[in-house]
Amino acid sequence: MSMNGEYVRLTPDELERVIGDHEWATALVEKLMDADARRRPGSAEARCHGTDKAWDAIGFLTRRAGFLVDIVHGEEQVPWGEDWGYGPPRYLSPDRVRTAAEAMAETGADRLVEGVGPADLTAAEVYPVGIWERDDSLEYATGHYEALVPFFRSAAEAGDAILVWLS
Repeated sequence: MSMNGEYVRLTPDELERVIGDHEWATALVEKLMDADARRRPGSAEARCHGTDKAWDAIGFLTRRAGFLVDIVHGEEQVPWGEDWGYGPPRYLSPDRVRTAAEAMAETGADRLVEGVGPADLTAAEVYPVGIWERDDSLEYATGHYEALVPFFRSAAEAGDAILVWLS
């Protein structure tokens, strides 16, 4: 079984309801994921986004780059705390989404991996352990990061929050 990073954009009203109602949150997220699966929108138009197994590498690289927002794990925990795979979801408020989007706009993939090699991810035991020595391993991580940038930018422009979890 693998661990995958998952993201869902939420309006402020949706976030308020998600925080207070686990069952409604589950139903909303399923509905949004189904809709995006049918429509297959680009990252900027999507309500849902996934980073596959690149989530830990993205976290490693963004921490190393000095990001002030945890774009991989979120920052605020939902109070109902139900497990959505590997723990409960967390979220980023609209203000934190905006801060993250600004940092991401300033930090292209080339800058993110500047001075980092596959051996660094291996030494740090970044999940999934054992893949980082492949020639294309950094491209795998930066490709997922680059797809996440317009997702965050669009959420910030709309004033949305983002729900984050590992499934």
